[in-house]
Amino acid sequence: MTDESELLKQRKEKVRNLEEMGVELFPNDFKAEHTSLEILQSYGERSAEDLRGLEELISCAGRIMAIRDFGRAAFAHLQDSKGKIQVYLRKDLLGEELFGLFKKLDVGDFLGVRGKLFRTKTGELTIEAAFIRLLAKSFLPFPEKWHGLTDVETRYRQRYLDLIVNPKVRETFHKRSEIIKVIRGFFLQRDFLEVETPMMQPIPGGAIARPFKTYHNALDMELYLRIAPELYLKQLVIGGLEKVFELNKNFRNEGLSSQHNPEFTMLEFYQSYSTYEDLMTLTEELVGEIALKVLGSSKITYQGSELDLSPPWPRVTLREALVQYGGIEPSPNIVEDYLRARDLAQKLGLEVEKGESHGELLVKIFGEVVEPKLIQPIFITEYPVEVSPLAKKKDDDQTVTERFEFFMAGKEIANGFSELNDPEDQKERFRTQVAKRRAADEGMSFVDEDFLTALEYGMPPTAGEGIGVDRLVMIFTDSSSIRDVIFFPQMRKRP
Repeated sequence: MTDESELLKQRKEKVRNLEEMGVELFPNDFKAEHTSLEILQSYGERSAEDLRGLEELISCAGRIMAIRDFGRAAFAHLQDSKGKIQVYLRKDLLGEELFGLFKKLDVGDFLGVRGKLFRTKTGELTIEAAFIRLLAKSFLPFPEKWHGLTDVETRYRQRYLDLIVNPKVRETFHKRSEIIKVIRGFFLQRDFLEVETPMMQPIPGGAIARPFKTYHNALDMELYLRIAPELYLKQLVIGGLEKVFELNKNFRNEGLSSQHNPEFTMLEFYQSYSTYEDLMTLTEELVGEIALKVLGSSKITYQGSELDLSPPWPRVTLREALVQYGGIEPSPNIVEDYLRARDLAQKLGLEVEKGESHGELLVKIFGEVVEPKLIQPIFITEYPVEVSPLAKKKDDDQTVTERFEFFMAGKEIANGFSELNDPEDQKERFRTQVAKRRAADEGMSFVDEDFLTALEYGMPPTAGEGIGVDRLVMIFTDSSSIRDVIFFPQMRKRP
């Protein structure tokens, strides 16, 4: 088999030959009037006899993906953004010069073609080329075994190759675009205002996470890439924008995994005069609309499991879920309950930090023993106050909040709650949180005084929610890794 260096040598020789022939390698004067999909839609049902009677010339362009050379004739497959079309090239029709040009082309080159349509003996719709134009020369050959490119390092680091050779990958990113389009339309139809908030912030806030730092020379100050847009969006609500949403990029300086990328896309929205109960219903409607408009069904398959997205979805409290899914029996005594939670966390191999509260332990245990079992869509509600610093407490139980998380396929997809709008309560919770985390997590050693000042002007009763767009796309495209739904995921340094 010819190795890669030999293939590269052959390509360079062809480039020299083309230049000697006076062929322009990168012209920009060919107009493609048809896509492969338009050709198929317009003529795909025509018989061979019908096509013979057509006088129309088809003009299209794309990357050469295959060549079958028969000497004085050849077949090639062109791929554009919509699909593929076959081209038939004959020396007696093209002429000596153009057919000679084609003979010096390679898989990977871009070609413009003009000609009439016909059907081959096997019935394939094909363009019989009367004119061709080299549009861009590919200097590098595709990797060995490129027809089935599966090496994840190559696929993620050189996404352009992945897109060229793997149709399923192109389909995944087309669906991603459709999903975002549906999300945007869903909120605009409900009179939400789409807004933009800063990515560089003087104080990282709105979530518990370690931020990325940067430095602004002109302002002579440290800034942080946002970990969440929440505090800015709530300032807009305070300013009278009662329904807002943002499709935003967030950045968290934490680990990499099949579920986490340091840069990720979130949908965050706020609706005044609403509660977390209202947002659970809205979430069911949103996910259901995505399923119907993108996949055409409320039942989808993810990694071998059928998911039924038909509402209503179960609403189960965190403590109920620990009993129902985790087999953890509640204790009548709060002290005994705490001791049992601490012992169980240690048995599970979870790190129990000094001073960790009962609520924090319960959430940690939940993530280990319950979350992986939540396959069908479900809302888990009533999270402890200690892990919900921005959520309103429940009137009938001040130890928990009006908060939910939406799970599906064993993944947390969304987090929402009735917003805390009491500035004194918010100030106390911020300061308690900072005092506890200052030593361990520099990203949380701040109190956003500007936000507290805004809150003192008064915020109407409001509910807010954040949805992980990347994870949602994973499920709707049956992708096992978040890297499969991000064009350019963060990668470790090459060894």
